Amino acid sequence: MNYRINQHIQRYIEMVENGEVLACEEQHLLAAHVKKCFATEEIYTDDEQLEKYLGLQKYFPYELFEWEKFLLALHCCTYRKSDGMPRWPDLFCLIGRGAGKDGFIAFVAFCLLSEHNGIKYYDIDICANNEDQAMRPFEDVYEVLEDPSITKKLKKFFYWNKEMILSLKTRSKLKYRTNSPKGKDSLRSGAVIFNEIHQYENYDNINVFTTGLGKKKHPRRAFLTTDGDVRDGPLDHKKEQAKQILKGEISDNGLLPFIAKLNTKEDVHDPDNWVMANPSLPYLPNLQEEIEKEYGDWKINPGQFSAFMTKRMNIPDGNKEIEVTSWENILASCEEVPEEMLQGKTAVVGIDYAMVTDFASVGFLIRDGDKRYWKTHSWLCKNSGDLPRIKAPWREWVERGYLTLVDDVEISPDLLCDWILENSRDYHIVKLGIDNYRYALMANSLKRIGFDYKEMKNIKLVRPSDIMQVVPVIDSCFANQNFAWGDNPVMRWGTNNAKKIRSGKKQGTDVGNFVYGKIEAKSRKTDPFMALVAAMVVEPELGDGGSSSTPDVDVFTY
Repeated sequence: MNYRINQHIQRYIEMVENGEVLACEEQHLLAAHVKKCFATEEIYTDDEQLEKYLGLQKYFPYELFEWEKFLLALHCCTYRKSDGMPRWPDLFCLIGRGAGKDGFIAFVAFCLLSEHNGIKYYDIDICANNEDQAMRPFEDVYEVLEDPSITKKLKKFFYWNKEMILSLKTRSKLKYRTNSPKGKDSLRSGAVIFNEIHQYENYDNINVFTTGLGKKKHPRRAFLTTDGDVRDGPLDHKKEQAKQILKGEISDNGLLPFIAKLNTKEDVHDPDNWVMANPSLPYLPNLQEEIEKEYGDWKINPGQFSAFMTKRMNIPDGNKEIEVTSWENILASCEEVPEEMLQGKTAVVGIDYAMVTDFASVGFLIRDGDKRYWKTHSWLCKNSGDLPRIKAPWREWVERGYLTLVDDVEISPDLLCDWILENSRDYHIVKLGIDNYRYALMANSLKRIGFDYKEMKNIKLVRPSDIMQVVPVIDSCFANQNFAWGDNPVMRWGTNNAKKIRSGKKQGTDVGNFVYGKIEAKSRKTDPFMALVAAMVVEPELGDGGSSSTPDVDVFTY
């Protein structure tokens, strides 16, 4: 099949492939993916439209870089021959801070707003988690229109104020939107552009902003962002989808995945590699100098300046001073739990809740050599005062069976104990760990299923001093990726919400011991992780976990 690629697309592909710009693995995969699409599909770039768009640069105080022209051509000007629809109506762009993301958003919005788009009432909404992020690209366009040297000319084509810009020819509007729900359900957007999606913990606002798409011809969505500290949210999902597309594992389904990042954390020590995360860097000497200063600060104190790696280099670095473990280690714990292999094994139980009117978790811990398998479940009270603050997709977790929503004034202790009893038939339970201050409420229900602190002595009341002793063990398990709890989003969320707290800090002492606390007190729960901590406190009852045979024990009927 004969095919041609527009010069602006081809130019950036050649820069990547020839090493003119040092690019990460994802950029090389994208170049190959785009070439393959042009070679095997009936698609074309509207060269005339693209040149008209690029002609609008004369109004802006900057010109697009090669990577920006590449994305503009593919996202806004490349179509299928069969029906004229955009080939890549969706754009995901992960790029280092300072690359000119806001300016690019502003230029794309201006192009789609202009008569060169040719679609009437093609509204463009710039959306973000806060007003500053949403306004920044809008203000870039506003300042262009307010330039005294061209204002008189542009008034023939546009009307504008500080909240809206209107194309007089197409009647298209450009607005900025935040998370305020006011007026979102009435959106009839042609394009929705999300700025900095790394702050979104779920899809609630993304879904509301995009449900209006499809009412206008050529609907488009764009997600442009640096990396961030929210894990297992829309950003991580987009990153995973992008990588699967680039590796040829799934169809792109209209998504153009542009990822600029370091290949490895070690790449950061060579300044020549920084362009992998920020392809604009060769053109911005002032930015290069600023990043060099930040790198120096980061080397001295990585924990204090973790944003350097996360946002400048798109390598999430967390806060080493407080995080329980790295996100990579948490993801490694998603290894499947081999249910059949573990049946008949000796197990311990961990329970945690802050208030029964809020959230509760329980789980079984089974050890097999160094491997720790964790089978867990959680409950959320529908009447919890914190429920409106929880941004995680808990409704989805309920539907998938990882979380039970309790429509009552509290989570009855019997619900937790019934779950323990139902699942205990698969294991030989030797001990249960529960926080010292939580036991009184659970005592009667636990005794009903055979657990009692005084008489049967099969309950350990966990105190802070016990947790201090087990923190190094938990650290080692994470570091060696010895935890396995399956694809459990509630467990990942609860673990990522926990932080280490130095014991004795309030008294002005520091003996190197840690306990665990919440990163944020109301909206981020740690109960799933703390139930595991309680189980780890009583883990010595399991020995080394080497024996898989069922001990000779009496059978009790309850």
